[in-house]
Amino acid sequence: MNEVTRRDASREPAKREEREESLVPAVDIFEQSNALHVIADMPGVTRESLSIEVDDNILTLEGEVRLNMPEGLSAIYAEVRAQRFMRRFTLSHEIEADAIEARIENGVVHLVLPKKETHRRRRIDVKAA
Repeated sequence: MNEVTRRDASREPAKREEREESLVPAVDIFEQSNALHVIADMPGVTRESLSIEVDDNILTLEGEVRLNMPEGLSAIYAEVRAQRFMRRFTLSHEIEADAIEARIENGVVHLVLPKKETHRRRRIDVKAA
């Protein structure tokens, strides 16, 4: 099985404030012959608060859950707070970064990372002589 990434960049040491403020979303990765599928669990994140970028072969998923204070009320005690999710991956050379597709449904992010044509598995027909 090929890997989406050479390494999970979010597992590397990060700046102190980044570690303390961001949750690392759980991710599942599946492979097809022509693409990899990444499914990230980011509960409460909406399309408007989701950012997905590729910069220098680093894929970054970021999302924020914004909680609204009920109008006319002030907090005396609050355990529930806004959450920030972030996960980074270093993309393999086999991924076509310009063709990545994404969608979000109920806080679950679905990414399709197409493989470059030269890295796709294909069957070779054998002809009888």
